[in-house]
Parts: sequence; C-alpha cells; structure tokens
Amino acid sequence: MRETLQIERIETDVLIVGGGTAGCYAALTLAENSQNKVLIAEKANIKRSGCLAAGVNAINAYIVKGRTPEDYVDYATKDAAGIVRRDLLLSAARRFNQVTEHMESLGLVILKDENGEYVARGNRNIKINGENFKPILAKAVTEKENIEILNYVNITDLLVEGNQIYGAVGFSIVEEKAYIIRAKAVLIATGGAAGLYRPNNPGFSRHKMWYPPFNTGAGYAMGLRAGAEMTSFEMRFIALRCKDTIAPTGTIAQGVRAKQVNSRGFVYEDKYGLTTSERVYGTVKENQLGNGPCYLRTSVITKEQDQQLLKAYLNMAPSQTLKWLESGKMPSEQDVEIQGTEPYIVGGHTASGYWVDTHRQTTVHGLYAAGDVAGGCPQKYVTGALAEGEIAAESILAQLKVQEQTQEPEKISDQAETIVQEYEKIRNSSQSLFSTEELEEAMQKVMDEYAGGISSYYQYNEKQLDLAEEKVKQLQKLSEEIGAADMHELLFAYELKERLLVCQALIAHLKNRKETRWHSFNENLDYPDTDSRYFKYINSKLENEKIQIYFRDIVEEDTYEHTNQQ
Repeated sequence: MRETLQIERIETDVLIVGGGTAGCYAALTLAENSQNKVLIAEKANIKRSGCLAAGVNAINAYIVKGRTPEDYVDYATKDAAGIVRRDLLLSAARRFNQVTEHMESLGLVILKDENGEYVARGNRNIKINGENFKPILAKAVTEKENIEILNYVNITDLLVEGNQIYGAVGFSIVEEKAYIIRAKAVLIATGGAAGLYRPNNPGFSRHKMWYPPFNTGAGYAMGLRAGAEMTSFEMRFIALRCKDTIAPTGTIAQGVRAKQVNSRGFVYEDKYGLTTSERVYGTVKENQLGNGPCYLRTSVITKEQDQQLLKAYLNMAPSQTLKWLESGKMPSEQDVEIQGTEPYIVGGHTASGYWVDTHRQTTVHGLYAAGDVAGGCPQKYVTGALAEGEIAAESILAQLKVQEQTQEPEKISDQAETIVQEYEKIRNSSQSLFSTEELEEAMQKVMDEYAGGISSYYQYNEKQLDLAEEKVKQLQKLSEEIGAADMHELLFAYELKERLLVCQALIAHLKNRKETRWHSFNENLDYPDTDSRYFKYINSKLENEKIQIYFRDIVEEDTYEHTNQQ
C-alpha cells in the first residue's frame, strides 16, 4: 500500500531552523523584545541538541581584562591568514561579555576567584562549569509563551521565489507527517557539517568524533538549493584532539600550559607555528618524519592539576576522564597522545558558511544565518553563536517593523507540494541497490582518499580533486534511488543527500584556491605556497546543479551590505 503523509500547515512570524546554541538564543531575544510568533524546528530535542549537547568547560571567546574586541579581531584575523570578515568578527566580539553575563543570570556557573572576578584561562577564555549549559538555555526558551518548539522535525527545503524567503518544508522523524511552514523571516542555525570524510574511529565507533555526527550540513544544502551564496568552504577545520576519545586538547594546552612534543621529547610546536592549522600540521609532519606518536606533555604537571583536568573533562568530554581512571595513570604520569580529526566544514572555528551581511542576512531576502552555519567569522565559539543569534534576531525585528504584507506567489504552493511528493516517493521506494549507510561509507572513502582526508595526510592535488568530483556525482545519482522504510530512514536519506551536496561544493572550493594558505586545512600539493592573488574570499552558488565560483574582495570596513549579488 502506498504511504501518504499527513500534512500540517503552520504560519508563524519567524521560523528558526535548528534549536542549538544560536537558534535558542535568537528565539530568546525575539521573545524578550516582541510579541512575534517564533517557531523553532529541531530534528532532535532542544534540551540536548547541537554542539553544546554534552556541555563545555570554558568560554573560549571572551574579552578578559586588559583586552578589547579589536584585539580579538586581530587574533582571529592572524589565525585565519586574513581570510575573515572584520565586520562580523567585531560585531560579535563586542557582545561576547554581554551574552556571557546573560547566561550567568539564567543559571550558568562561571568560576570566580577570591575577589569575585571570572577565572581566566589564557588571553581570551574563562572557566565555567558548563555540563548543563544547553539545558539552561533550553529551559529559558521553553518558558516563553510566544515560542513554539517542534522537536523531532527535520527541515529539508526553503520556500524561495524571486530571491525572497516565504518559509520551509520538513517532516517528522517519528510520525508519518510533513510540515509546510509559512514565515515572514527564517533563521538558519543548523550548525556545520561532519561525516563528509572517513572518521578517526571507523565501524562501530564511527560516531566518536569531535563535531556532532548529526550535523550533516543541512543548512548549507538547503541554502545552496535556494540560491544562497556560500563562502570559504575550502577553509576546512581539522581539530587537534586526544587520541581515541577525540576529546578537546585546548583544556590541556591552555589549562596546564602543556607543550606539544614528539616521541623523542622534542617540543615541535615552535618549529611549525602556533596557529590552529599549524598545530595540526606540525603533528602530521612529525608523524610523517617518523617522530611520532605526538603528545601533549602532561607528565610534568602537579597532582592538583591532575584533579583540575579530571573535573574539567567531566563538563565536556567525560570519556577522557574515564580513560585516565581506567588506565590507572593520571595525566601527570603519562603524556596525552594527540592526533588530527577528519576535516569538517564549520563556521564556528573557520570562515566556512553562508555569505552574510553585518546583520547576518544571507543573499536571500528575509533569510538569516547564525552560529556554525554562518561564514566569515572564525573563532566565534559558543559566545559567538550566542552573539550572532542575538544580532540576527535584532535584524529580523527591524525587518518585520518595516516589512509590508505581500501576496505569496502561487509557485510557493507548487514548491511545497513537490517537496512533499519527494518525501513520499522515497518512503514508497524499496528497490534501491544500495543502502544510505553503504553510500555514506563510499562517500567518506572518496573524500578521504581524493579530497585530503586522514589517510592522505590532509593533502590533495588537482587530479585527485577531479576524481573526487567525478565519484561524488556518481554517488549523487545513486542517492536518487534510495528508499526509506520509515520516517527515521527518510531522515538518513536526506542526511546523505545533504552531505553529498556539501562535498560537491567543498571540492569546487578546494579546486579554486590554487595555493596553500592554511597548512592541513587546505594542503594543495600542486600549489604548496601562498599566493597574493588569492587573498580573496572564494564564494559559491548552486546554479543548474553546478557549483559556480565567485571571488570576493576582502571586506575591510566595519559594516557590509550585499551589493555584489549575481
């Protein structure tokens, strides 16, 4: 019997796609400053979704005493070799402390010294007890009367006509139901993309990775399909992490000042450089030279610092604490082995994401982006996601005040109907040659071997990228034939499609930056040096199913409006 989906139609003022850090904080800002109806659509549950699901033990973007927002801009600009948007960095940095204090007022525990001052961890960080960061934020959201939350609903497509947003379409992952949502403004806050490459821990443990495995690039994919412009996908992010547990290393490097050393005890971090990408690159090179494994030297710390690390990781990556306890050796008794992860596309650490103006509006009118899905503003971290959610919310409120009521084009209803028909087609297909899991593994193998994954030491050349492009197209074609036995499998089908489209865009970006600007992040063997001709943003749009590349000049000003749309 053919499955048909029940259709629920919803009208709201503002639709927020993704109930993570940026999405929740944007909703909170909207609710506290207006009576507008706000709808959050989240494919998990906002209480424990997004990058903050497991907690965090520090605020990594904070303006400590003696520092200024401009100092933060300078740091992030240097770390990214200049490929940043100053206006985005500055507007976010000016709000870091304000949003932190607001979270404290909601119940977040921030460590303080005997004078009542926040305890700093380095030049830009403060220590917190943040295991319950996301539940605190989610609780504040659920208490607002004008916010409606749709948990377990996966948004797949935006409704756009004439470069104007009208809403979105999605489906429940637990009920046979599709949602057609009309909105005056839409905020994308879906996070970045993991799972494009073969991970550190394949097979049963493949989801033990640094970035949430359920962040599939959905926001990027729906934006590309809607004609939005993206930026800097070629600035991939590769995290330097504790081996096996893939726990963050910054807690050790900054918390107890541990140095990176090779197996011979040589401190190599000064040899290769201290930017984020150079720390990964140095580790890769030392292993290639036969000097591995590489470590963070914790064998020189005190017993008191042992306890600090055990507690710190319980707030964020308890598997690392368990590993120390199970081994019977504390950090002071053994150095911590480190390794790079597979590459991710994430705008919270690099500049990858939507091309937005200073107000976080994308190149599609009425469509905004914030957090990891928004490009141009690297090193934003949690407070940057909060700040961008707030900025986008304020911009949406300003838009709604002056926006005139317009008649929805007839084509929007046709778009929505076509999307729902595609859901039903997949739900009623059972003759697919390959499963979504098999195609996903094939995609990861292709990206790993031909587009600079772990097995190729993050390196690639143009011939390899050509092969990657060809094979990803073949997988995209095969993905059109997959079926889904239930709504959960329909989710997996769309996650595969999203990842494949992001791979397509990523390969195009890598091919068009004919230089190596960030070691490991874009290690182009055909062009091993930097080239001043590529001191530009590499942007892209999907046109007739092909990725078109645009080179944009560096934005030096404190504000930027979209004046260069194609």
